Amino acid sequence: MENSLISRLLPQGGTQLLHRAVLVGLGVVVLAVSAHIQLPFWPVPMTLQTLAVLLIAATAGLRLGVSTLLAYLASGAVGLPVFAGGAGLAYMAGPTGGYLAGFVLAAAIVGWLADRGHGRKVLSAVAMLLAGDVAIFALGTGWLSVLFGAEKAVADGLLLFIPGEILKIALGSAVLFAAWKHAKR
Repeated sequence: MENSLISRLLPQGGTQLLHRAVLVGLGVVVLAVSAHIQLPFWPVPMTLQTLAVLLIAATAGLRLGVSTLLAYLASGAVGLPVFAGGAGLAYMAGPTGGYLAGFVLAAAIVGWLADRGHGRKVLSAVAMLLAGDVAIFALGTGWLSVLFGAEKAVADGLLLFIPGEILKIALGSAVLFAAWKHAKR
């Protein structure tokens, strides 16, 4: 079932596959750019990567959102500089590996919810994006726990990021609500 924002905007017919391929490519570019944008924020600098993951899934739905994230990870696995601090399989198995895997899980959760009509109202959007963010940080913190222990993982891989994630969820929810409001016109 596809009921995403993008599915409403895509033309129906023979060019739909081409449009989806272009959207996946654009999504990979957005994710790569978002990984390299660092904003000064307290207590740690903030990238826009989780916001991009969540908004791509929320607007694209399950299949297109997950496809975009898998294409992004494949791009990084083959060495393209799409990640914030490196590339290749060794980088992906390092400390950020859990977060990268969490991106795919978040895209699946948020995309599935979006396909079922969630995210069109502000509170629904907040809940949907929060669910995706929890998935990212559950896998990210879990992997860090394996590498460095649970206490360090929670302190350095979760708690430091909460203020920025709250801001990104609020911003993402407002953008998503405005996009749906505009699409209904």
